This record gives sequence, structure tokens and C-alpha cells, in this order.
Amino acid sequence: MKSRPSRTADPPPAGPPGTPAAPRPGPAHDDDTPVYVISIAAQLAGMHPQTLRAYDRLGLVTPGRTSGRGRRYSVRDVALLREVQRLSQEEGVNLQGIRRILELGSQVMVLQAQVRQLTEELATARTEAERRVAEAHKSHRRDLVPVDRSAIVVWRPGPRR
Repeated sequence: MKSRPSRTADPPPAGPPGTPAAPRPGPAHDDDTPVYVISIAAQLAGMHPQTLRAYDRLGLVTPGRTSGRGRRYSVRDVALLREVQRLSQEEGVNLQGIRRILELGSQVMVLQAQVRQLTEELATARTEAERRVAEAHKSHRRDLVPVDRSAIVVWRPGPRR
């Protein structure tokens, strides 16, 4: 399962001292475009290339592939690698725990997208309902007067004189 942070994520944080920061994408690609070979991605993430291969085998980070099956990492992949490293080293989370955290993060993103979609559909339905109510009010006859049924008085004529 490929887990990725949301599109609005901040740029990847700087790696360990002496490690160059991941360059920001230019007009030719976005955060999801796989552009970095494994050696560059490993350097940007502050890891050894073998670690990236292991994470790929475990399904923690799934890089893009070239036609020759070579790995290509995106800016988002590098940010994810840094997050895996942070969880492992700073938080003491094992790899299974990291996998679960990434899965749950992915589920949260899917659910947030569904909430956004449903919110938009609700707003559209509400607008349509309000339009129909206004249309119905316009079609009412103006010469009719609403009557409060609880206040009706019944007149009964008395005997004739």
C-alpha cells in the first residue's frame, strides 16, 4: 500500500547536518513526480541506499519505477522517508508500528477527501432545495389567505322569526 502525506504538506525538512535539502519542484514536475535515483534520495533523506531498498521491500515507501525497474523517488517520497526515520529514531517506533501509522494516515486522508466531497454535495443539495422552495413560493396565489385552523368559528343560524 502506497502511503503519502497530503498534497498540502510542508516541504520536506532539512536532513542531518551536511545533507543538502531536497530541492523544491520546478515547473517541470510536482511533489509526486519520481525524479531522484536511489543514491540521491538516500542522501536527501540522510539514509543509506540499502535502507531505502529495505523500506521498499517492506512496503513503507513505494518509489516509482523506470521501464528498466530502477527506483525513482519523488519529493514526497523523500519527505516520507524522513518521517519514517524520525518515527524510528526519535519516537522509538518499530517498523510494524510505522507501517500501521502510515496506513492510518492514508485512511485519514481518504476519509477527509470523502468528507470534503460529501460537504460539497450537501451544499449543492441545500442550494437546490432552497431554489425549489423559492420557486414554489413564487407559484402560490396571492389572493388566498392562510387560515389558522385552530381559530375557526362555526356560525349556525338561529331560528327564523
